[in-house]
Amino acid sequence: MPWPPKTNTIVYRPALPDRYRNLTKTLGIKGAIEVECSPWLEDNQWVLDVAAKDTIIVGTVGNLEPGKPDFRRQLERFHKNSLFRGIRYGYLWDRNLGDELAKAEFISGLRELAAAGLALDTANASQRLLSDVVRLTDQVPDLRVVIDHLPSMDPPQEEAARATHRATLRELGKRPQVYVKVSEVLRRSGGRVPYELSFYRSRLDEIWETFGSNRLLYGSDWPNSDPLGTYSQVLNVVREYFSGKGPEAAEKFFWKNSVAAYHWVKREAGQPALDRG
Repeated sequence: MPWPPKTNTIVYRPALPDRYRNLTKTLGIKGAIEVECSPWLEDNQWVLDVAAKDTIIVGTVGNLEPGKPDFRRQLERFHKNSLFRGIRYGYLWDRNLGDELAKAEFISGLRELAAAGLALDTANASQRLLSDVVRLTDQVPDLRVVIDHLPSMDPPQEEAARATHRATLRELGKRPQVYVKVSEVLRRSGGRVPYELSFYRSRLDEIWETFGSNRLLYGSDWPNSDPLGTYSQVLNVVREYFSGKGPEAAEKFFWKNSVAAYHWVKREAGQPALDRG
């Protein structure tokens, strides 16, 4: 498999729904959306087959290439399964979102994705990617876009670059179809990983002030998060932060906004659901 490498001895092990259930059963976790970690086409089907057997999985974000001639056929194939909630594309697997946005067939593919009611996740966060999302949403304004791992991005230090970064974030903050996944929050500093909210607060404040209570989603990044801390340590930082915003904001962050972004449907009694009338 292309990721993770065998040398990553912490992450290189099966990460299947039963393990996830056991890991999170005391933490209040009721469901999860799996996000692609493979460029192989048939891994989309493999994930759907695994998810079908365990109702803790309420959706998957797959991996297809919108600019390819067979994209429409592949999208139709996987979208027949209601667990298929979108795809991810950006600067992963040696792909280049910025270059693709200049191609008519790629934009056509994204319009097909939007017409199907599916979402686009995009990673990994950088100034280049954020600028690309502005361009992308200019061209396909009805596509729901989820920016993954924004807290992991180090803001530029040079003043002009920092101003550009802030302006780009402000522009994205005006676009109601753009969501941000608050994932990859933890990071190393001075040879250790801080688990105190105070270390991360300023960066979380910037994201909160830009995107507000309706457009931020919880993301654990598990199992890729394991080298930085346990699942509960990853969760506790954002739980403390968003609980401090009040119960309504916390409820939106931990599940309601993910329904708006991905349109997932509950699969078991313990999972919440929005009343859509």
